[in-house]
Amino acid sequence: MITVIIAAAGSGSRMGRGINKVFLSLCGQPVLAYSLSLFSRIALINEIIIVTAEQDLPLVQKLVDATQTNKPTKVIAGGSERQYSIANALQAASNTAELILVHDGARPLVSEASVLAVIEAARQSQAAGIAVPVKDTIKIANEAGFASATPNRNMLWAIQTPQAFAAPLLRQAYDQARRENFLGTDDASLVERLGVPVKLVPGEYRNLKITTPEDLQIAEVLYLGKGDIGMRVGIGYDVHRLTEGRKLVLGGVEIEHDYGLDGHSDADVLLHSIKDALLGAAALGDIGRHFPDNDSRYKGISSLILLAKVRDILEENGFIVNNVDATIVAEKPKLASYIQTMNANIADTLRIASGQVNIKATTTEGLGFAGRREGIAAYSIVSIIKCKGE
Repeated sequence: MITVIIAAAGSGSRMGRGINKVFLSLCGQPVLAYSLSLFSRIALINEIIIVTAEQDLPLVQKLVDATQTNKPTKVIAGGSERQYSIANALQAASNTAELILVHDGARPLVSEASVLAVIEAARQSQAAGIAVPVKDTIKIANEAGFASATPNRNMLWAIQTPQAFAAPLLRQAYDQARRENFLGTDDASLVERLGVPVKLVPGEYRNLKITTPEDLQIAEVLYLGKGDIGMRVGIGYDVHRLTEGRKLVLGGVEIEHDYGLDGHSDADVLLHSIKDALLGAAALGDIGRHFPDNDSRYKGISSLILLAKVRDILEENGFIVNNVDATIVAEKPKLASYIQTMNANIADTLRIASGQVNIKATTTEGLGFAGRREGIAAYSIVSIIKCKGE
């Protein structure tokens, strides 16, 4: 009987997204979904317990229901610290469990081979954890911030999860930590205090923990490199009439001009063309289908908000944005000084790097409706990636 506890109660404050990081999208799926799916597939696993923050219980339960796991799965509330959350999960674990695995829900790329290896090691030695040799030289710093010692790198390992333990041993370790008011940084440290050695099982460097925005980007690259990917390209075009009494907004930037663009929303012609290109690349229709101009919800709305909605639509369908290249066609006003801010607005909204967005502006040398200053047009080409990893 093997029980898996998935720790998913963190706040994700270092991500800066305002939500639990296990709900962030990784190639169109919540980070937590990857671990849940993996443990559901492993025949040796008999029970799954997910421990999360009280306010996130409905969201996690919804994810469990959508995953349709074939294992008995419980979703319970955690505590103010990871250790308290795992203690709650131990109370909910089956009394017949012989081995208990503890895994961080923010480690979505753990492999089945690593899980099976740590289970086998724990069967033999009572306690085991996935770990990788440290690559960098490690320094111990004093209170003043100066290096005070350099430990032998050959003896240093970075511990990961899952960690696996004989169930009675892990329960004993948590009971002692509670009695002595000891707070450890992982489960292995609690077991070590009992004098029981923890076997280190060589793992994989790709089994990283999502903690910062950079970690999420790295995880996407690693995930895409593991499975098949499909690159798609989309083209977008939009035009709006210039009129008096309207603000001129392009790329989410309000621009000083005597005229603005006419439209149901803020009439940001640049963002409209980019949204159409993104939806077209994903074969998901166009902005008229998703945000019709007869819907009062979109009256005067910022196109940056709608661009974020398009991003979410793509992520829900398993796509991530690779790059955006767009050209604004306008005789007046001059736009060069606004381009950098437009690039930043679009990159931030799509959650991609600024170097993945390139906005340009040109004139028609007085020719056509743009040359006569009757309107402004925008052309966009985008590429997106369809995630098809395991």
